[in-house]
Amino acid sequence: MSDVAFVDSNILTYAHDLDAGVKRERAVAKLRELWDSGMGRLSVQVLQEFYVNATQQLATPIARSTARAVIKTYGVWIHRATTVDTVSRAAELSDLARISFWDALIVASAEEVGAAELLSEDLNDGQAISGIKVVNPL
Repeated sequence: MSDVAFVDSNILTYAHDLDAGVKRERAVAKLRELWDSGMGRLSVQVLQEFYVNATQQLATPIARSTARAVIKTYGVWIHRATTVDTVSRAAELSDLARISFWDALIVASAEEVGAAELLSEDLNDGQAISGIKVVNPL
C-alpha cells in the first residue's frame, strides 16, 4: 500500500493561519512529516483554494507575497495535471459518494496520484472513497 497522502486546502490553510491555535500546530506538524518523507501530494485546485482562503478569508490574512511563496514551495507536490479525465472522474465520484463536485475533484486527484490517504477536515474522518481513506489530522 502507498504511503502517499493527498493534502486538502484546509490543512494547508490551517498551517498558515496564525489564529488557528492547536489546529495550526497539528497542520504544521503533519505537513512537516510529509515534507520530510516526500510523501505529500496536492493539486493546483488545492493551491488555488489556499491562495483565496489565506489572503481573503482568514481573520488575519497572510500577505499575498507570502501566499505566492507557499504556492511555489508546495508546487513540487503536484505530480499530475488536472485533465478532462480528472474532471469526468470527479463528476462520477460526486454521484457515487454523494459529495460536492469540488470535494470529488480532490478525491479524483488523490486517486490519480495513488494516495492511500486524503488529509481533510471537510469529509468524514475514516470514510473511504474510491479506496482512499479520509483522515482528519486536526
